[in-house]
Amino acid sequence: MGWIVTLLMVVQVICAGAVIILVLLQHGKGADMGAAFGGGASGSLFGASGSANFLSRTTAVIAGVFFVATIGLAYSATQFRASHGGGLMKTAIPASSTPAGSAAPAPGDQVPQGAGAAPATAPAAPADGGKAADIPK
Repeated sequence: MGWIVTLLMVVQVICAGAVIILVLLQHGKGADMGAAFGGGASGSLFGASGSANFLSRTTAVIAGVFFVATIGLAYSATQFRASHGGGLMKTAIPASSTPAGSAAPAPGDQVPQGAGAAPATAPAAPADGGKAADIPK
């Protein structure tokens, strides 16, 4: 299975480079527009409508191969993920807040008084009734 993914990646990179080169080599349809206005061109405004030369047909074929390689890579990635138990979030181990070697108490368990539980008494209320006397005015 690994060699297929490698082959698809190589084909995809080669096709991407070939499409870039072929698109840059092609003669744009906009270049003929200046000749259409006063140049005596017999074609339509944006070029002839049925003529596809060798470069444009080659570009279309290579673009098709590029899309097939992309779909193959996407399919192989989903098959790899499914065969390995799901994505990253399914295989991640949740972090626990307890130190190593100690088990976290269940929600209904009684926690001993000295074992990290909250203090038995609440802190004393301020003497001034909750007003902060040390805040400057």
